[in-house]
Amino acid sequence: MDSPARFIVFAVLTGLITVAVHIYLYRRLFADTLEDARWRRVGMGVLTVLGTLLVLSWSVTRLLPMDALFAVATGVWMWMGAALYLLLALWGIGGARALGRRLTRARVPEADTGSVVAGGLLAVVEGAGSGLEVEVAPAEVNVERRRFLARATAGGALLASGGLTGYGAWRAFHPPVVNEVAVKLPGLPKALDGFTIVHLSDIHVGPVIQRRFMDELVARCNDLRPDLVAITGDLVDGKVASLGPAVAALRELRAGHGTYFVTGNHEYYWDQDAWARALEGMDIQVLRNRHVRIGDAGASFDLVGVDDWSGGHTGVRGYDLEDAVKGREPERAAVLLAHQPSNWRVAAQAGMGLQLSGHTHGGQFFPFTLAVSAIWEHDAGHFQEDGKHLYVSRGTGFWGPPLRVGAPPEIVKVTLLA
Repeated sequence: MDSPARFIVFAVLTGLITVAVHIYLYRRLFADTLEDARWRRVGMGVLTVLGTLLVLSWSVTRLLPMDALFAVATGVWMWMGAALYLLLALWGIGGARALGRRLTRARVPEADTGSVVAGGLLAVVEGAGSGLEVEVAPAEVNVERRRFLARATAGGALLASGGLTGYGAWRAFHPPVVNEVAVKLPGLPKALDGFTIVHLSDIHVGPVIQRRFMDELVARCNDLRPDLVAITGDLVDGKVASLGPAVAALRELRAGHGTYFVTGNHEYYWDQDAWARALEGMDIQVLRNRHVRIGDAGASFDLVGVDDWSGGHTGVRGYDLEDAVKGREPERAAVLLAHQPSNWRVAAQAGMGLQLSGHTHGGQFFPFTLAVSAIWEHDAGHFQEDGKHLYVSRGTGFWGPPLRVGAPPEIVKVTLLA
């Protein structure tokens, strides 16, 4: 299936799911809790607008100017996360209530005098075994009690989802945490012992993450006084004309051996060649299936960069490790920059002592943290096998909902040891 067809299938499926979720939320938050038909119509209108904006979000972000998108995108994608937590909270509270009813019914003793509940009918049987016939009548439905329970469930869900969404937004926009890791790099000259790399990944500059975020990020990186800065893809979610001024903050990065970049899958959505040229114009070296020597004649190591693993699926240039290491002396120390943690073991066998990657976001926010952990063998953090290392960043920014729950954004400071 080609890319346009895949996108159409993806858009249709996500659209249908979004519509179904908003219908469910309307029923649980408005239809079941409100008596006044006017307020129910208001709720229906609000959820219709929010659902429509979500369905159209992919196309809207490609058509409107980036400045006009900021407020809309922030609100719509925040609602995406809030709606997910509302759905989970409603299911959770509803499930707890259903379990409570089952446990209560299980405790009803089978005695000579008891209550029997079946098919919504209530029968009180006295003197069982006496031969008396008892007429079973439909139980009266307590509408007010049902509405009270619906309101209590909706209120609890709103509180729970609001708390999680608020925390997740604060964590997403709060400066990334700095995680430090020391890696013994095979073949590293003793003169380079203590060489530091600041690793950034998945910043996703776009409608929500803009220049202010980037200025703060650059300042924090410079405070770490790195020898080199490595950016492993998914830097942008937009075109050069729109995002160039925000990305240009990277000009202010200060590292003795420079700043290097490799493409991620999102660069392929927004013309990876144009972004490669723009970044080179900002004094950022773009490694597209090639390597460079870091250091001097007395002591150095190879920095190898590959295009995104999925890039070749788009019909253009993609991941090519063989081309990237062509002409390299195999015994030399090497660090590989690759957006996705895919192919790590093959790269290690090819002489890459350390691979720096991102892509997974560590799941970004619960419950996707669980899904990513199940899907990816190397989902986030530091991994080591046979003296070779992989570090998978949780990402420095965020994509989609501006939420970080259970997977805070990070700046990684890697210290290379001889």
